[in-house]
Amino acid sequence: MKLDVNALGTFYRMAREGAGLAAGRLTHMTDVETQVGVTKLNFMRGREIRRDFEDSTEKVGVRVKLTGAIEGYSMIVFDRENAFRIIEALLAESNTDDVDVDNEFDEMTRSAATEVGHIMNSGFVDGWADVLEAVIDVSTPEFVEGRSADRFFGDIEEAPDDDDLALLFQSRIETVGTEIGFSHYLFPKRKSMASLLDRLRTSGGIEYDKLDGFDRMAERGAEEIAETATTLTGIDTSVEIRRLNFVSLETIPEQLPDETLVGVAFEFDGLPSGYLLFLFDEESAHEIVDAMVPMEVDEDGFGEMGTSAITELGNIMASGFLDGWANVLDTTIDHSPPEFIHDIGAAAVDPVIIQLGENQEFTFVFDTVVMADGKEFDCEVYAIPDENDLERALNDLEVDRIEDTPTTAEFQELDNT
Repeated sequence: MKLDVNALGTFYRMAREGAGLAAGRLTHMTDVETQVGVTKLNFMRGREIRRDFEDSTEKVGVRVKLTGAIEGYSMIVFDRENAFRIIEALLAESNTDDVDVDNEFDEMTRSAATEVGHIMNSGFVDGWADVLEAVIDVSTPEFVEGRSADRFFGDIEEAPDDDDLALLFQSRIETVGTEIGFSHYLFPKRKSMASLLDRLRTSGGIEYDKLDGFDRMAERGAEEIAETATTLTGIDTSVEIRRLNFVSLETIPEQLPDETLVGVAFEFDGLPSGYLLFLFDEESAHEIVDAMVPMEVDEDGFGEMGTSAITELGNIMASGFLDGWANVLDTTIDHSPPEFIHDIGAAAVDPVIIQLGENQEFTFVFDTVVMADGKEFDCEVYAIPDENDLERALNDLEVDRIEDTPTTAEFQELDNT
C-alpha cells in the first residue's frame, strides 16, 4: 500500500468536510449552534487506541458497516457524560424529564444516542463521498457501551493489532457554552484502502510500512531524548510519543490555545530538511525551569537562566529526534541554533507557518508528553519536513534498520553561568 501527501491531504479534507456535515446535522437535530473545532488525522498503533478506551471511563459508541468506495467500519465514540449531554439537548424540545446521567441507558436514551451517532456517522461518510465523488453505503447503526476496547471493536477483523499503525480521524465539535469531544474511528479493509490510495496518489508515493517506520523512528528519538536529558540534568526523565498527527498548516494556529506559550524552534538541513518546533504551555515551562535550574528564577517571566534552561532542553530534544533519524536513514541532518519562543497562541508559530505555507499545505505533528521528576508536561512537537525530501528519505528507508541502528544524539551544552 502506498500513499503520498496528496492522498493524506484528501483524507484530511474528507475528515474536515465530514465533521462539518456532522456538526450541521447535530445543530439541526438539537437546535444548539455547533461548529467544527479541531480536526486531525492520527496515525495510532492498536495498543494506543486500546489504551484510550481503558482509562476507566464509561464510553458510548455507535458503529456502522461501510460498503462501496470505502469498505470497513465507521464508529463514533463519546464519553458517557458527553453522550448524555447531547441527549439532553435532543430531548429538550419534547418536554421530556431531565436525563439522569447516573442511570443506565433505557429504551428512550439508547434510541436517542443511536440516532445521534448514526446521523453523525452519516455526516462523516457523506462528506467523504462528496470529496471522493463516489458512493459509500452505510448499514443500520449498532449501539455499543462499555469500558474496554474489546466491547467496541474486539469483533472487527479490520481493527489493528497492538503493533499495527491505524489511521484515526479525530474531530471536536464545539457547542455554545461547552464542548462535545468525540473520537471517530475508521477501520477500513486493507484491500479497500489500498485501492483508494492508488486512486488518490499523484506521485510515486510512500509505502505504508515506511510511514510505520517513520513513526518508529520518532519513538526511538523519544527514547534518546529521555536518556540524554537524564544524563544532562540528573533528573529521571522520560518522553512518550502518543501518536503521529497529519494536519493542515493553516489550522495549526487555530488549534493553539489563546494563552502564553513557551518553546524552541529549529531549522534543520539535510535529507530531510525542514523545521522543528517544541511548544509548552507557560505553566509547564516554569515547571521545567524549576526542575532544571537549582536556584530561584524570576517567576513572572523567563530571564537569562529560564530561557537558557528551555533552549537547552529544546536542543536535547532536537538532537534526539534528528540524530536518530539521520542514523536510521544513513544520512546527515544538521540543525540551527535554538530560537527561543515566548508569545501568545498563534503568534508563537505564525512566522514559521507563513514561511512554510509558501511551499506546502500540510505537516506532521507528534503528540508528546515529557515526564521529568514525576511531573507531567504537555509538549507539542511540530516536525515539518519538506514534502519531497521526506518522500525521498522514507523510500530509501530500510525498515529493518530502525531497531538495530543506535541513536547517538550529540549536542552543544548551553552555558548557564
